[in-house]
Amino acid sequence: MTPRPSESAAPLCVPAWRAPLIVLAVGLVACWALPDQLGLLSRLAITALLVLSLDLVVGIAGLATLGQAALFGVGAYAAGIFALRLHPDPLLGLAVGMGAGALLAFVSGAFLLRYSGFTFLMLTVAVAQIVLSLAQKARDWTGGDDGLSGFTVGPLLGRFAFDLEGRTAALYAIVVLAVGLYLARRVVDSPFGLAVRGIHENRARMAALGTPVFARLLAMYTVAGTLAGAAGALSAQTNAIVGMDSLSFALSAELLVMLILGGAGRLTGALIGALVFTLLHHTAASMNPYHWLFVVGAALMVVVLLPPQKAWSWLRARMGAAP
Repeated sequence: MTPRPSESAAPLCVPAWRAPLIVLAVGLVACWALPDQLGLLSRLAITALLVLSLDLVVGIAGLATLGQAALFGVGAYAAGIFALRLHPDPLLGLAVGMGAGALLAFVSGAFLLRYSGFTFLMLTVAVAQIVLSLAQKARDWTGGDDGLSGFTVGPLLGRFAFDLEGRTAALYAIVVLAVGLYLARRVVDSPFGLAVRGIHENRARMAALGTPVFARLLAMYTVAGTLAGAAGALSAQTNAIVGMDSLSFALSAELLVMLILGGAGRLTGALIGALVFTLLHHTAASMNPYHWLFVVGAALMVVVLLPPQKAWSWLRARMGAAP
């Protein structure tokens, strides 16, 4: 018998298409209402997709990692190199980025997932640093510290060119985010996803019940790598450049902060955390580019001391006690 998912999990009765449809609708309205912020909207969608991939690893599978940037960066470089050397089609490049992220997740996960806890965490950092070192040494392919540039992306579906205003890029990123959220929800709500949640809550019990723990975790880690690779490909295609910062430890740490801000294990929390962090960064950095991290740190302290679930419970209790 599979253990019950935690209370923070989304109810199974909620249709998988509801949240993606809301994301798509809100994104389209934002593109229409904020034509001067299309670049920010693209970055929001890409970041949200990347944090969503992290939630599958941390919130659903219960694996603490600081190496998600490696999966993102590999997807970005794969899409950029594909556009530069083979074909500029964005959808093919997106598929290549997804494949690269999935491949790295599968290969590294086959080794990493034999460990758990602090050992697993440190090994994810080690893998990310190895990937970063390899990218720096392969200058002919990655551009080294100068970054990968000089590639162009063809029109989307052969008709919609990536314009200077960023409208096509923003719409493209939002649609991919909605599709990624739908697929992630279907995976999490499937029997496979419930089994992974059960492993998160009690690995020994699930193993005793005959669940192939290693295989399930490796499959979820690969799915997360696929979404992270998609986010990397989107970043490369919408920015037309890939830098070493896409593989950095700092990016992995920021992603974990975003997930904590939004709440892990609910998928929609990844979107909320990415939105809050990116807007805080954008707003605070525009006011004071040197001390914007103080604002983020204060927000993180509030979330840690007063988690969203407790805040909502307190608010409902106060409203119920009101005359």
